[in-house]
Amino acid sequence: MLVRAKARARVVSCLAAAALVVALAACSSTDDAGGDNQVLRFAPQLFPVSLDVQQYPAEEAVQTTVQQALETLTVMKDGQPAPKLATKWESPDASTWVFHLREGVTFSDGKPFTAKDVKGSVERLIGLKGSLNPLLASITAVDATDDHTVTFHTSAPLGTLPSTLSLVFIGQGDKVGTDAYWQKPIGTGPFAIDSFNPDEKVVLSRNEGYWGDKAKVARLEILDMPEIAARITALDNNEVDVLTAIPPDQVAEVQGTDGASYGTGPSFNYYFIWFNQNNKPFDNLKVRQALLYALDIKSVVAGLFGDLGTVAQSPITQSVFGSTQLTPYAYDPDKAKQLLTEAGYPGGISVSMQWPLEGGPNIRAMAQAFISQWAKAGIKVEPLEKERATWLKDFGALKWDLNLQTNTTGTGDADFTLNRLYTCAAKRMGYCNKDLDAILAQARASLDQNERKTLYAQADKILWDDAVGIFPVDLKNNYVIRSNVKGFEMPVNGRPDFSTVSLG
Repeated sequence: MLVRAKARARVVSCLAAAALVVALAACSSTDDAGGDNQVLRFAPQLFPVSLDVQQYPAEEAVQTTVQQALETLTVMKDGQPAPKLATKWESPDASTWVFHLREGVTFSDGKPFTAKDVKGSVERLIGLKGSLNPLLASITAVDATDDHTVTFHTSAPLGTLPSTLSLVFIGQGDKVGTDAYWQKPIGTGPFAIDSFNPDEKVVLSRNEGYWGDKAKVARLEILDMPEIAARITALDNNEVDVLTAIPPDQVAEVQGTDGASYGTGPSFNYYFIWFNQNNKPFDNLKVRQALLYALDIKSVVAGLFGDLGTVAQSPITQSVFGSTQLTPYAYDPDKAKQLLTEAGYPGGISVSMQWPLEGGPNIRAMAQAFISQWAKAGIKVEPLEKERATWLKDFGALKWDLNLQTNTTGTGDADFTLNRLYTCAAKRMGYCNKDLDAILAQARASLDQNERKTLYAQADKILWDDAVGIFPVDLKNNYVIRSNVKGFEMPVNGRPDFSTVSLG
């Protein structure tokens, strides 16, 4: 949906934001009319903490930046893997995948792209044992069979490998293991990274030797503007061309920006609240259910998100392959109290909930609304809003009772979320269900998409009934662009490809 903006005057109350914009304005201009001189300026909600996309494979800001310069073997289209650096692939037996690479591809420094680059990149990613490791753990070896053929060997059938590889960015195989390489990684994509200044900007230039369609603009600048007020002011002053992830309470503001257009679209993003089942009282199903029945999620979602959110009906959004439609828990505070009593807590419980500062649209307001509703059912929840670095550290160390955050299904395939987060081996929150593990293993092994979809529906139902978490809202993507921006598309994964964008 695209809504044409209307002219409207605005009084800007944030002097700090204005000062920041003025400073940035001195550094960037799009006055040049020709494509050879055009500069496209993007101010995301979050700025990349690093360009090492293998160290931060689930960080959207890192992925969005790096994907302009580095590419993957496959890309997801309509929920299915499609060719990118690989042109075709096959599974000759249950423990082997063979990928055939695109020929004539070079890195932006002129070095030829070969199977050794794939081997080095995948092996380094697996060795890091990061957040994607559960998706790649069954890979036992990666062989560069010849310059344009890569063979993956697995310990078990891995039908999801082609979709998982849409998240594995390929760098130069002999350099990906060094920290220096990731300061300014060299890739095969439509842009080349010129510079990365933390807390300021990333500058990329068109890769003139790109194997595909050349980028429309000569330069892309990704700017760090942490405050939404600064980003909107920059948009007003024609100092930024593209904004994404506009908070619901700021939508009317950007819709009133003269010379700009606002749009929305489906998303893989959603909110969840996890229970740490390693600790009491959340090792008790009835307690977890009580927290669900104590919430009027429908009213909170309507009040805080409007048309940018819908009440979730599954542990993954409806845009994801393998999602199903389940019945949300009803709002019933009396039942919540009854369940607490049955669980041995007639006087209620006292716990805490953490979430990251600026962790998503209206995250604080949603936390406060839920805490207020829980209190009415005898559930006292201490709010713990934390700086992102502290939150991440505590999250990984399981130093929390309740954890609120946004999440996304990076590949658009249910396996990415369900197998990565909810198996016994994942050890994310003390949850383990052997029946779920068996279903997910069967789905991962299958090459039959209809069978996989049926199995994921079963898995969704188990997670829902086990009350592993509270899934309040599926989010929509949104964006605003200056009226001279042409060719911009917001994909479901929320990571735009800026090579198709031009300035009219």
